Amino acid sequence: MNRKLILLFIALWVITSFSKADDGSRLWLKYDNNGKTTEVKLPRKSPTLTIATNELEKGWQGAPVELKLQKNKNLKPDGYTITLKNGKYILSSPTEVGLLYATYHLIRSQQTGESMTEVTENPAYSMRMLNHWDNLDGSVERGYSGKSLWQWEELPEVVSPRYEEYARANASIGINGVVLNNVNASPEILSTEYLKKVQRLADLFRPYGIQTFLSVNFASPMAIGGLETADPQDIEVQKWWKDKAKEIYTLIPDFGGFLVKANSEGQPGPCDYNRTHAEGANMLADAVKPYKGTVMWRAFVYDPSDADRAKQAYLEFQPLDGEFRDNVIIQIKNGPVDFQPREPYSPLFGALPQTDEMVEFQVTQEYLGHANHLAYLAPMWTEFFEFVPPTSLDAIAGVANIGTDTNWTGHPFGQANWYAYGRLAWNPKLGSDIIADEWLKQTFTTNEAFVTPVKKMMLDSREAVVNYMMPLGLHHLFAWGHHYGPEPWCDIEGARPDWMPSYYHRATTKGIGFDRSHTGSNATAQYPDSLRALYDNVATCPDELLLWFHHVPWTHTMQSGRTVWDELCYRYSEGVNQARELQKTWDEMQPYVDEDTFLEVQSKLKQQTRDAMWWRDGCLLYFQEFSGLPIPSDLERPIYDLEDMKKFSIDIDNHTNAPHGYK
Repeated sequence: MNRKLILLFIALWVITSFSKADDGSRLWLKYDNNGKTTEVKLPRKSPTLTIATNELEKGWQGAPVELKLQKNKNLKPDGYTITLKNGKYILSSPTEVGLLYATYHLIRSQQTGESMTEVTENPAYSMRMLNHWDNLDGSVERGYSGKSLWQWEELPEVVSPRYEEYARANASIGINGVVLNNVNASPEILSTEYLKKVQRLADLFRPYGIQTFLSVNFASPMAIGGLETADPQDIEVQKWWKDKAKEIYTLIPDFGGFLVKANSEGQPGPCDYNRTHAEGANMLADAVKPYKGTVMWRAFVYDPSDADRAKQAYLEFQPLDGEFRDNVIIQIKNGPVDFQPREPYSPLFGALPQTDEMVEFQVTQEYLGHANHLAYLAPMWTEFFEFVPPTSLDAIAGVANIGTDTNWTGHPFGQANWYAYGRLAWNPKLGSDIIADEWLKQTFTTNEAFVTPVKKMMLDSREAVVNYMMPLGLHHLFAWGHHYGPEPWCDIEGARPDWMPSYYHRATTKGIGFDRSHTGSNATAQYPDSLRALYDNVATCPDELLLWFHHVPWTHTMQSGRTVWDELCYRYSEGVNQARELQKTWDEMQPYVDEDTFLEVQSKLKQQTRDAMWWRDGCLLYFQEFSGLPIPSDLERPIYDLEDMKKFSIDIDNHTNAPHGYK
């Protein structure tokens, strides 16, 4: 081969490699073999330790590394130590998976420039779950980044390379459990045909330390088992679940267990048979108990007949404390309603002292601009942990934002939420700024001229979303069905009242807000005494939650000194200004990122600013019809007309989610 041809091949290889590196597909794992040989000493050969070796050979550029399997009374099974001794890094853990986690930690320290001589790490939770809301037809409920990763029609024969890339990404941030399918579960997932497909994925995930779980439909014994009932007290039903558990564990010996959504939004459950949630959960728990399986039972329930949806989970589950089996965990959304941009924490946390609890966060941005808006969610999650001590929980779950898009999450910065969730699941005490710093340096560059301003962008973004969507404790003002844009005026004939925005904002000519104090629904009584007193008193309730807990006159003076109406106007306007600042900062970052990524993020930030203006104008013009008060003269005037906005509809499937995309 002549020299010119060799040079041409090299040039093409460089171009191809650069293109792959910049399409977002490699997430935060953008390290390559630098041509140096890394000396790695292993305690034995195994699939997991082979993965660790490959990672070190691919990404580690430092001293020789020795991996040691070693018991340590100070380490949990997944925990590890890293020490530098005599010019060699020694990674030690009781388990192979712990050594894999230590490997990723070592490489991360190099990628971020962290100085490290001695580290001891233990995960906060033994179960660090990622929950997929993926359907068997390839669609994803509340998914904004393409189709489902799982190609069920091709499994088990054909295995996508993305499955292992996905497992690798999860292992790199300590996620060790995956629920493959939607909580609105199809019974078919428990058929023998599909269990063999699940087995193939479980086999692939196992070396990465990831257990496989399934969401199950409570009526599966009827739907695919031919029984006439799903009553948890029925002997035949109990036998069906025990037989099904035996079949599953024969195929997948380390199967994690079941996630259940029951008697919620039309899903079947034990209450259909006048049984309690405890009786339903315990029946499933008994089926998986011999195999050390777990049942995660969701507390997301609400009754349209109750005066306050926010109270329902507490009302149904608190009286059942102590009645659940020891392998049942109650999975509770972080807030009492439904993943809103800001909610107080759910009072069910801490109200079940004799029952294991886990928090459910939403990584996918159902209520935060989908994959169009930059909304870094670590500040939201750390805010939750300020009220709910991490040590009071037994596990943690996050609803995934992952799909078949090349960059996995739709928005390039959506990857940061996947990363942040995993890091906080490992250590809830990590700061949002530390996690953002890690992600930026691994994903883009370590250049502080980029990292410092973009980190500020990320840290400011969630509060910006709250301001331009629903400040001061307003909630659920979203458009019908897709939860993207504003529709505080929504009124669908025949729909449940608690699916309508007016149920929550309760705007009248006299005032606005949901009275959850002792004069209203008394939801404040569900909180511990110190918070009950704080939230119940309109004079002490924080401005950020005022309209969550109180219905107040438009002229009510807030802690800021402004009236409620003026404060709403200023907060909405501030949100628009914050969105513009995100744009401005990113425009200055062009020299530090590849052109395609720069243009993609720039386009989405423009979309976000247009959407912020749409939210501001729609909400203020609508609420102004009740307040009758002027928008303060020093604020920018609305650019849209309310009646025109009421006619907008969104082509959500094509992601044309802005005023310019209406039809």
